Amino acid sequence: FCQRNPKPCPLLAMSEPGSRRLPELAEDLDLRTDLPSYRVFRDGELDGDVACIGDLWRDDFVAFALGCSFSFEEALVDAGLSLRHWNDGSVVPMYLTNLECAPAGRFRSRLVVSMRPFAPADAIRAVQVTSRYPRVHGAPIHLGMPERIGIDDIERAWQGDDPVVASGELPVFWACGVTPQVALRAARPPIAITHTPAHMLVTDVRNASLAVG
Repeated sequence: FCQRNPKPCPLLAMSEPGSRRLPELAEDLDLRTDLPSYRVFRDGELDGDVACIGDLWRDDFVAFALGCSFSFEEALVDAGLSLRHWNDGSVVPMYLTNLECAPAGRFRSRLVVSMRPFAPADAIRAVQVTSRYPRVHGAPIHLGMPERIGIDDIERAWQGDDPVVASGELPVFWACGVTPQVALRAARPPIAITHTPAHMLVTDVRNASLAVG
């Protein structure tokens, strides 16, 4: 599923079965404890959020680390762009679109997107900046006209906090790593564990090292 859908699922690293380490990302990483919050699914249904997963860990678990758009936000700010959710301390809004991902076996999903509003000129600059970061979702998949991708009410987020889009601003949408959580609901494995949305794994990899070109 990640290979077929690199925009929402840019795969940075994959563990060996049963390993709690991802040495490509951090030397002393422990996947059982080092995320701020974990989301547990059983048979495709949300079971709850937990602070650690040591008691749930199994020897056949394989971990997939996906790049996150939070990593290109540093570059946006360095380019002089203002991020509203940074300024007001909110969680970036996410939406479930009508765009279908490429299925892989039992894994299928509509695309989840994150949204950041910009003035038109800043939206163009945001496309230019983030296109250099394909390993953390890259360039946006859509600008403006949210109804074209199945978002009926831009002011009501599917996950995250409800946004404010000011008059004259364009909503800019990036593919989002919450997409595989929707795919897990379709695949219905006996157990699967993800990050809780907006509670990301922080690695030793510098954001700037992810840029290309």
